[in-house]
Amino acid sequence: MKIKAKVKGDAVAVKMLINHVMETGRRKDESGELIPAHYIKEVVAKHQDAVVFSAHLGTAVSKDPYLSFKFKGGASGESISVTWVDSQGETETKESIIK
Repeated sequence: MKIKAKVKGDAVAVKMLINHVMETGRRKDESGELIPAHYIKEVVAKHQDAVVFSAHLGTAVSKDPYLSFKFKGGASGESISVTWVDSQGETETKESIIK
């Protein structure tokens, strides 16, 4: 996962790229068998232990989703953390410093 957070005016602009297969469960492999569903269900971003962004995703989101949002109250040098959980229980958390 790549996260970039930058102060712009009175808000912090956050951009993130999440590496994930985002399988819908409807595609078939070469032998004709369905590929099991495997997609991100939830993304949560926190700044100073406060949730500043949350999203529930599903099978309609493409592979390697790109998400962006803005929030107020952040400053350069502080950190933001992003956590995602997928349909198979896998999770990843990454932290980034606001520039």
